Amino acid sequence: MAPGQGLCECYFNHGRTMVGVTLQWRYGSHRDAVNFRVDPGPACAQRFMRTQRSGTVMHCDFHDIRTISGYSTSIVIDNGKIEEIASNLLSGAGIRALTGGSWGFVTTDDLSGINSALTSAEELSASINRMVPREKVTLAPIQDKAVSMRASVKENPGDIPIEEKIELIRDIEQHARVDGVTSTTVMYSESYAKIRYQNSEGIDLEHDTFRTGFAVTAVASDGTTYQSGRKSRFGVCGYELFKKHDALALAEVAGTTAIRLLSARQPEGGAMPCVLDPELAGVFIHEAVGHAAEADLVLEDSSILAGKIDSTIAAPGVTVYDDPTMDGYGQYPFDAEGVPAKRTTLIDRGVLCSYLHSRETAGKLGESGNGDASEGGGGNARAQGCAIPIPRMSNTFIANGDMKFEEIIEELKNGVYLKGSRGGQVNTGEGIFQFNAELGFVVRDGEICEMLRDVSLSGQTLEILKNITAVGNDLEFNSGWCGKSGQTVPVSDGSPHILVSSAVVGGSG
Repeated sequence: MAPGQGLCECYFNHGRTMVGVTLQWRYGSHRDAVNFRVDPGPACAQRFMRTQRSGTVMHCDFHDIRTISGYSTSIVIDNGKIEEIASNLLSGAGIRALTGGSWGFVTTDDLSGINSALTSAEELSASINRMVPREKVTLAPIQDKAVSMRASVKENPGDIPIEEKIELIRDIEQHARVDGVTSTTVMYSESYAKIRYQNSEGIDLEHDTFRTGFAVTAVASDGTTYQSGRKSRFGVCGYELFKKHDALALAEVAGTTAIRLLSARQPEGGAMPCVLDPELAGVFIHEAVGHAAEADLVLEDSSILAGKIDSTIAAPGVTVYDDPTMDGYGQYPFDAEGVPAKRTTLIDRGVLCSYLHSRETAGKLGESGNGDASEGGGGNARAQGCAIPIPRMSNTFIANGDMKFEEIIEELKNGVYLKGSRGGQVNTGEGIFQFNAELGFVVRDGEICEMLRDVSLSGQTLEILKNITAVGNDLEFNSGWCGKSGQTVPVSDGSPHILVSSAVVGGSG
């Protein structure tokens, strides 16, 4: 067994079902907790069980239970043909138990056996704490009490006939198929989740959420080159999403963009001033800054922002928030540890103010005196389904400045204007990134000129933050899914237009 990691497999008789258990831990200097996963057998009766078991003494320092039920539906139409209609029922629970410095974690889809699963989690945490004793984990206290909430939508997507949804998606696909488009794909998704959170401190909360959205992609080709355009809209809402957004017009924009990119030229590479539109600037602040501000990465020395609280890391016009309370795709009333949602100021006028915390990371950084956990409580722990909660973003954005878009382009004078995002990569530990824009434009003498394609933006995170010389007043958000540690969660990122005095621009290929 290599130093710094461990793996063993055990089996417990979990009620009438034999359960496989995989235990994993790391001996790294910054991770004291031990995570476990138990995958039990098929589901039985679906009902909630009480966290506090009558007449039973708790054999751990802390435990909590997250129970999730609901459904998800997706429809995919590819080149006019129905590729997929899928509907899945969601039902399960994630149970954690903390003993000393070790976590025991169990997932189950047998909601009639929560008590037995909790016992397994307690036994796991106690066992590994005896085997490999670690420094005691202190959870930051929850300062304010969260409240249960019920979702309210104008049109429940579950009430809309599947035939009507298919007809709408076909219509979207047809509007994306403008002359010259050779391939189209449209995806529709809806979901409903009811989440109950209970812990050994007496917290018992519930909330439910609807999420609805669509994405359309159009591909055009001239025989040698392929280009694509994409538009999407997702929200914490019901079927009324399609009254808020003109899906057919957005589909036409996707198709037209793909056609226009065929005749666009590739950029001349090099360091130059550039303007980023709200989508690309939002992706930058999410990927390069937001992830680096997640406290688990800070504790693992995997963040360029480690040890920089109260330091100037950006230009004075840059203020960045993460806010799960606002109307965005990353919205939630309380996090996966029962902590009420609250706005976090990550950067205030260029100064790093805070990280994104779970209760464990807030406790660790607060105790060490080198963090920002004085307010306590965490509030940024999230999980996909019943997985282990970890620090995550929600709705992350650069706040508005005071400049109009036209003023920013005029100040740019000569450079490039980059729009949209086609993904990229970031190294939060080294603080370097590379993103691909959907398209760009040459800006000459303050005028937007010819279109560019296959454009990339790269640089060092802290250098780019300090090179932001103008911030617009036209904040916009984009929604999607964020992946980390094998989990994906819904998020939004946003920004106004921003002017960067110098960044490396080049072809994406």
